Amino acid sequence: MQIIDGKKIAAEIKAEIANEVKAMIDKGEAAPHLAAVIVGDDGAAQTYVDSIKKNCQTVGFTSSIYHFPADIKEDEFLKAIDFLNADIDIDGYIIQLPLPKHISNDKVLAHVDPAKDMDCFHPANMGNLLLGKDCYKPATPHGTMELIRRAGIETEGKNCVVLGRSNIVGKPLAMMLVQKDANATVTICHSKTKNLKRICAKADILFVAIGQPEMITADYVKKDAVVIDIGIHRIEDPEAEKGYRICGDVNYNDVAGKCSAITPVPGGVGPMTMTCLLLNTLTARKKRQLTINS
Repeated sequence: MQIIDGKKIAAEIKAEIANEVKAMIDKGEAAPHLAAVIVGDDGAAQTYVDSIKKNCQTVGFTSSIYHFPADIKEDEFLKAIDFLNADIDIDGYIIQLPLPKHISNDKVLAHVDPAKDMDCFHPANMGNLLLGKDCYKPATPHGTMELIRRAGIETEGKNCVVLGRSNIVGKPLAMMLVQKDANATVTICHSKTKNLKRICAKADILFVAIGQPEMITADYVKKDAVVIDIGIHRIEDPEAEKGYRICGDVNYNDVAGKCSAITPVPGGVGPMTMTCLLLNTLTARKKRQLTINS
């Protein structure tokens, strides 16, 4: 049974990015610049933004953090987005979601310049993803696809089941799997799917992003299937040193013995999300440099 090591693969990709950035700087070009926008004081959001800053530093990127108070008015926030869109020194940026209730997520995301949309949340980028055209890909689905590719997991002709239909993971992942570079046969399931166990148990590759801790047990999995666990949760565990433990949507101990390959949580898909955010920014920087040189 193969344990797919996302930490190792992410580290390899970041080393490749760092080498490309060094080459850019040696040629007198500016380093890629990624910005992150955060509204309010949510602890998890702040942790993620801090991680962006740390990872940018690791690969030689410039990073900027724009932190706004939770009570910022929507029109003021849209003006800040206009500033980021117009700033020629910023190659791309992300907006940490969710936003406060008085600010429309849809209105803000549609306001982002698609060329700087590193999360692929703009309708134009999502539409291009559906059509199989060149676009930035959402970081977690992108990371998932890059992880299995580098781990040698073949998707062509395989029966793939995506468990989860969010706009951030499930839907875009399914779209990527059916494109001609993946050539998978894809079924999308969710919490309302009938005969869910039976459908999942037919999958050659089961992608799990259902948002329920350790929901997937061995009876959801076909023998020798590949299981990709995209969920992550912190649950209370009085026997753990910190009083909690990290787990995914898959009951790893129950499922692992039945798989040909599986991702652990933590250390599987998780590290790839940030890495592919960096890859998107590097791509944006290259596109901008082509414009500058033309």
